Amino acid sequence: MKWLSLFGFILCSQALAQQPLASTYSLLEPPYFAPKVEQGELPPLSQRLPQTPLVDPFETLPGRSLGLSGGTINLLMGKAKDVRQLVVYGYARLVGFNESMQLQADILQDYQVDEGRIFTLHLRPGHRWSDGTPFTSEDFRYFWESMANNAELYPFGPPNKLLVDGKPPTVEILDRYTVRYSWHRPNPEFLLSLAGPRPLYIYRPSHYLKQFHPDYADPDELADKVAHAKTKKKSWVALHQRKDHQYKFDNPDLPTLQPWMPVTKPPAERFHFVRNPYYHRLDTRGNQLPYLDELIVDIASSKLVPAKTGSGESDLQGRYLSLDDYTFLHEGAGRNHVDVMLWRTSRGSRMSLYPNLNAVDPVWQPLLRDVRFRRALSLAVNRYEINQVIFFGLALEGADSLLPESPLFQPQYRSRWAEFDLDEANRLLDQLGLTKRDPRKIRLLPDGRPMEIIIQSAGGSTEESDILELIHDSWMEIGIKIHTKPTEREVFRNRIFAGEALMSVWTGLPNAIPSSDMSPAQLAPTSQQQLQWSQWGKHYETGQGEAPVLPETQQLLQLNNAWREATDDDQRQQIWQQMLDIYSDQVYSIGTVARVLQPIVIRSDLRNVPAEGLWNWEPNSYFGVYRPDRFWLDPALSTTTTNTQEAN
Repeated sequence: MKWLSLFGFILCSQALAQQPLASTYSLLEPPYFAPKVEQGELPPLSQRLPQTPLVDPFETLPGRSLGLSGGTINLLMGKAKDVRQLVVYGYARLVGFNESMQLQADILQDYQVDEGRIFTLHLRPGHRWSDGTPFTSEDFRYFWESMANNAELYPFGPPNKLLVDGKPPTVEILDRYTVRYSWHRPNPEFLLSLAGPRPLYIYRPSHYLKQFHPDYADPDELADKVAHAKTKKKSWVALHQRKDHQYKFDNPDLPTLQPWMPVTKPPAERFHFVRNPYYHRLDTRGNQLPYLDELIVDIASSKLVPAKTGSGESDLQGRYLSLDDYTFLHEGAGRNHVDVMLWRTSRGSRMSLYPNLNAVDPVWQPLLRDVRFRRALSLAVNRYEINQVIFFGLALEGADSLLPESPLFQPQYRSRWAEFDLDEANRLLDQLGLTKRDPRKIRLLPDGRPMEIIIQSAGGSTEESDILELIHDSWMEIGIKIHTKPTEREVFRNRIFAGEALMSVWTGLPNAIPSSDMSPAQLAPTSQQQLQWSQWGKHYETGQGEAPVLPETQQLLQLNNAWREATDDDQRQQIWQQMLDIYSDQVYSIGTVARVLQPIVIRSDLRNVPAEGLWNWEPNSYFGVYRPDRFWLDPALSTTTTNTQEAN
């Protein structure tokens, strides 16, 4: 099967691709680079672009327009390491999602998939890293041969995402601009991993990193670099790893393919990013993207971000804001010359409870593994009350399942075991033999202990506390009392992994808007990070931990494997529906409400930010799928008048 970038449809004819670049496009040099071009410090745009740049006809999308180059915007982040969000937002990927959640070639010029297991990747001839060095198949070879298969850099072998049944691919460097990855069985998750918010990097700027690798560097020079490196361990491995931070985005010397590149070395309280002169995208008028020249990221306490945003200190903000902040932000919009929009979040649930099926307590474990107990807990959650009291009735009530925006959505999965029914909840608990109560009317376990559940929290927000307080009150009606224990995130996860936690609280399904081409692994025990069955997920990932013992979880794994082997869309759709049916019926996570509105604050003169959007890590990459390289500052829009948009 052959896929072509829809964004690059202008480039697809062979005749057009063979024409010299200058005769094909009327290129417009960004004013930001004009002085350097005039002084000979930078080649002209025609020499900086690939032979076939990606031409993005985004003006055909609703509410989008061709823009002008120039300008600087400010963003706020809660900690210095969050500068990595510029990689998430920038969203330059080998292949990436468009706004319809379809995969398209981006950095790649094209790719082909054969038999679901052979992936041939075609680079753009003439594409360059941000320092002007050609981006070629050598950058893929270096990663595969000198990094992923180097026992010191990767002591456990290549990344798990590159393994199928524990086996790595065959990697072939076909020519300067063509690379092929072949597995013995289909690998439908390969392209998805390349398109993720934290993408799988299968290439590196080899010309830069070779100076830190003993296979390429002069031994004396490398030894000197290691001796002077600011790393805890003095070794070439530590130095190489420190310099190779493509995702962390904290090494200004590391060449990048993102639309903006960092120029500030940490530690700092303000980070400066400037446009990449060799970025591979154009608009249809011949302007090189991104439109914005510079981004400034100021670091502030996450608790202060809403207040700082409300006082006009951010030009593009979504992170660290919640619906609670909307009124405050809206009231200051005119004064601060910003627009406040309301997007929708797209996780399966804003907040979910996760019964730990791997709890080690010998009395609690069989209860947590009994579907009647989980169903009773879910039936005793008053989602209508949560929605009205905390979310002004604007959220979508229901179980932790898919959203209507997904083509796989079935309403019965969100409503199953999610109606508020205390009578049925009590009946199920009585059926389990939990009929004895103490003087407080708390049910007693078979060993005589009161049914008091400590819910582990990673130190959640006031919103989380308010939801749990409402659940506390309704669960008291069925004779179960809960306590919340906030801890640091590492402690939180370790308690769950060790089986010490009976229940935890976290967000719901990571991706509630999937298509059948997206992996259903979130519905099966496939990762230790899944809080309801961490040890079963660890077993899937590493062979350690424990194998699933419940028939339904075993069936979910079998279906997930069947999805990986499926060869057509009908098969994958059927598998998705089977897995959703099991997951919702077995209540492996207890959802509350979803589609919670998310305030998005932008400068009033910042164009091409959609008035309505979905705000989520996966698969949206927050702003990423809306392509911030298209955002531009419109001098025709006055910043002295209110221009507030509200999306319902």
